[in-house]
Amino acid sequence: MSAIEGFEVPIHASLASPILLGGAPRGLSILNGTLAAAIGLGLQQWLIGIVVWAIGHSIAVIATRRDPDFAPVLIRHLRQKGYWAC
Repeated sequence: MSAIEGFEVPIHASLASPILLGGAPRGLSILNGTLAAAIGLGLQQWLIGIVVWAIGHSIAVIATRRDPDFAPVLIRHLRQKGYWAC
């Protein structure tokens, strides 16, 4: 099928790709970093904060590689009430 003259517009790839921060969704990366900073700074558990950040970020990157839209789908799933739940 050929395009109709005058109705064809090139779209840059960045308009269709998700916004990632270090390979993970931006919002999830910020949340993970804030949690790790709260553990590291607030509780003064530096090593645990770094481990929480590294594990959380690694899981987010792996999930993003598998499905770039996993974060919104997960949020939607958590908000839905179960069919069999009373």
